[in-house]
Amino acid sequence: MINESHVDHLKEKKHDIEFEIEQEEQRPMPDTIRISQLKREKLRIKDEIVQLDAG
Repeated sequence: MINESHVDHLKEKKHDIEFEIEQEEQRPMPDTIRISQLKREKLRIKDEIVQLDAG
């Protein structure tokens, strides 16, 4: 039960990061370093979700 709640929170956070990446990419001069950081964070969250779903 706790894992489901945690996974839901992680999925929401991942979605927020995806939105933030999209917004940054739409800027006239996107901050590529920020985009890279966000993508790494998104991947870390995705890996954690997969690990929790498997366990």
